[in-house]
Amino acid sequence: MLYYLFRFLEQFNIPGSHLWSYISFRALLTLILALIISAWFGEYFIKFMRRRKIYETERDPSIDPFGVEKKGVPTMGGIIIIVSILVPVLLLGRLRNIYLLLMIITTLWLGLLGFADDYIKIFRRDKDGLKGKYKIVGQVSIGFIVGLTLWLSPDVVVRETLNEPVRQSTEVVVKHKTEAVKSLQTTIPFVKNHNLNYSNIMAFCGKHKVAMGWVLFVVMTILVVTAVSNGANLNDGMDGMCAGNSAIIGVALGILAYVSSHIGYASYFDIMYIPGSQELVIFLCAFVGAMIGFLWYNAYPAQIFMGDTGSLTIGGIIGVCAVIIHKELLLPILCGIFFVESLSVIIQTQWFKLMKKKGKRVRVFRATPIHDTFRRLDSQLDATSTYLLKGWPRRPFHESKITIRFWITTIILAALTIITLKIR
Repeated sequence: MLYYLFRFLEQFNIPGSHLWSYISFRALLTLILALIISAWFGEYFIKFMRRRKIYETERDPSIDPFGVEKKGVPTMGGIIIIVSILVPVLLLGRLRNIYLLLMIITTLWLGLLGFADDYIKIFRRDKDGLKGKYKIVGQVSIGFIVGLTLWLSPDVVVRETLNEPVRQSTEVVVKHKTEAVKSLQTTIPFVKNHNLNYSNIMAFCGKHKVAMGWVLFVVMTILVVTAVSNGANLNDGMDGMCAGNSAIIGVALGILAYVSSHIGYASYFDIMYIPGSQELVIFLCAFVGAMIGFLWYNAYPAQIFMGDTGSLTIGGIIGVCAVIIHKELLLPILCGIFFVESLSVIIQTQWFKLMKKKGKRVRVFRATPIHDTFRRLDSQLDATSTYLLKGWPRRPFHESKITIRFWITTIILAALTIITLKIR
């Protein structure tokens, strides 16, 4: 809203009003505002939750080798994150931008889904929360809406790179096509001609390959949103873990969104130029600011947990943003921590079910998601089960050390993700 106000005032030569046309100015202002709102609103929200005695479901201290009890800690901190994102975005973003609208809808949709899960856990005293099938339906639905919008909206266009770079004297310069078109291309890492076209995958459909390519794109969007949302949810198991990892991922996505929206940088990195995607930088700056502000209270020892209200929303935001800028195939690297957390749960459950059919109780890890393996003692394991990796790691770690090491890993993965644009 303020963006449109100052752009209106610019025609009257009001000093300073021209600053609002600069994406860098609005982005940094959004980050600062989101951080301040998160830190300020967070304090009042925590006091409110404590007065109402709205606490996290009691966690079992036996799973922690250091015997840390986490009683009386409020949850639903995702509300702080959502408010801290949406307020700056509504004030400083261009609300007619299709990409920004999709991000706002995703935030609200998954926020409500996570809120329903937390509400059932807290007020109905059901530790299982919202049934898994309803969560999946909610995640699939928003993935379908986003994918369909990107398919059908005339505002969603890109300028693809030319097949062959143009040589100018001694330099090779990447040029973009002059016309903006609907595109099924997406970036793949470590390959010189690093654009994959979904319609080429569906070439066996003959003359219908483009239509089927869009169908595949929508399916891919659903898978990405669901997978990353669940991965973030699983990663939210230690103080500051998910918020810190997500802030780092948000910075990397912000860089990718910015270079995709700038034709000069897009040419340099040999990626598609996506007009209008600069508004994603505004949103992601709000996202990063909200995460950092939330860490003020969520870092060890946590004064509040984000709950599913936050974790499901965070994962959805990351997934949808990556799809919009055609970088969804970079997510296994960028969100490597989320991927490993999800994979560990899948391996653990499926292996246990397979062995159970043979009359054995065999598990792979000490505990899952994988971060719990690093704080579990051998003496705390189920005596009736066999563990393939019982001796790993050799000693447990305090959760603050685990969290920081996961952050460091995510920083490395984020740097690697950006580097992949040049490694080819």
